[in-house]
Amino acid sequence: MKNGTLLAAVDLGSNSFRLEICRYSHGLIQRSEYIKEAVRQGSGLDEDRNLSPEAMERGWECLARFAERLAGFKANEVRAVATQTLREAKNRHVFLDKAHQLLGFPIEVVSGREEARLIYQGVSHFLPQTDERRLVIDIGGRSTEFILGVKQETSKLESYRLGSVSSSLKYFANGEFTQAAFHKAEVAAKAVLEEAVEFFPRKAWDTAFGSSGTVSAVAEVLGSAGWSDQTITLESLEWLKRHLIRVGHVDSLRMEGLKEDRRAVIGGGLAVLYAVLELFKIEALQVTPGALRHGLLYDLIEREDETKDTRSVTVAGLQKAFQVDTEQAKRVSKVAGYFLHQLETSKEAAQDWPRLSKKLDWAAQLHEIGAQISHTDSHKHSAYILDNTDAPGFALYELHRLSLLVLGHKGKLRKLDVDFTNVGFACQLMCLRLAVILCHARRDPDYKKMQLRLSEKQTNRFELLIEPLWPQRFPQSQHLLLQEVLAWQKTSWELQIKQA
Repeated sequence: MKNGTLLAAVDLGSNSFRLEICRYSHGLIQRSEYIKEAVRQGSGLDEDRNLSPEAMERGWECLARFAERLAGFKANEVRAVATQTLREAKNRHVFLDKAHQLLGFPIEVVSGREEARLIYQGVSHFLPQTDERRLVIDIGGRSTEFILGVKQETSKLESYRLGSVSSSLKYFANGEFTQAAFHKAEVAAKAVLEEAVEFFPRKAWDTAFGSSGTVSAVAEVLGSAGWSDQTITLESLEWLKRHLIRVGHVDSLRMEGLKEDRRAVIGGGLAVLYAVLELFKIEALQVTPGALRHGLLYDLIEREDETKDTRSVTVAGLQKAFQVDTEQAKRVSKVAGYFLHQLETSKEAAQDWPRLSKKLDWAAQLHEIGAQISHTDSHKHSAYILDNTDAPGFALYELHRLSLLVLGHKGKLRKLDVDFTNVGFACQLMCLRLAVILCHARRDPDYKKMQLRLSEKQTNRFELLIEPLWPQRFPQSQHLLLQEVLAWQKTSWELQIKQA
């Protein structure tokens, strides 16, 4: 990545949407612009976990404004993620489809643990690279993340469905600050986090850090009131709680350092933060400026280097965990990549071919991870693992697309609940299936003189050109290819085998 390149991170949080633009310089980032808007999407979830039209509209309007600022950015210079609210929302696809169009860049819904990993990545770059064992805590709108790590490496990550917005809606819905309301909110928070104490025991960390969201908002208020804005203690939180109770109602709350977008959720956020410090016996919580959005930016930088791309590391880890035949995986990946490159050059199409190639490689590397569970229907087991595993670096949607490729690498195509009008996906799937067929003997196949192309005369038709004597030399492979022709007839695509 060239020095001076502008990178952007978009964080679709439950309370606020944030846009951070930074300039890359010698491995580090320097802020160029920061925009934060209080969207409060988390308060728009109903009892059935559907996002209200009003909450969607607020989000769309915000993203349309972000899009204007992001005009001219390339795809590899922007990363946008959504967290707990959209993880929960049953109708998130409605919001995301339009949001993608408005923003101009894909929006990834990340898992709770992936959110935690990105938070730590952002925080760690703002801290000294010592051997200190760190506990990082991030209290968001609808989730709270805990991470253990040393330097830039994590050892434990977890996300809990608890945050400032959800707590405020449940225990401070009428806007009143009472001792009873705080007590109920704190007890409820401790109940959710009870198991976290065992997972992140006091002996496992040296220093506790708080990042972003509630922590930074409370620290700013405390700093303006004469307390330290770098360290949060139970004593300072007790003072703030007493002050809120004296004020009595959110409408009457006016405090220096308290931003308007935080006023409605300060009660719930304070209750969760107080419960965390008390439950974990944290004497002093250090405030750090690092946050999820910074983790996104450093992740963008690392993705430029294959050896540092977290997703590639994750793929290798899954291969090891499920004892994949890596030689066969490499073989299938090589052949599949060969065919995809031919499609790239055979016909102009509005496709991000480097991205398709990388994801095809990952699918090829992982297509047999389910074989360790059972050889029968191994492709189904492989797909299930990808849909249900914690995979650092991957968004939930990204994992699901990989699972669909893996599920479809053999067998009938009708089982795939996919839109075959997506040319990129159809090309990936065709290349993967052909590679699996040609590598069925688990040795390098004779494929270098084969040519796969998209028909110029008919849409949605693949043409595979083979030498005249190839069927006689490889009768089993030829039989499998003819079966493949029949399989694609059940879709909107067609495979035609021609002798060159």
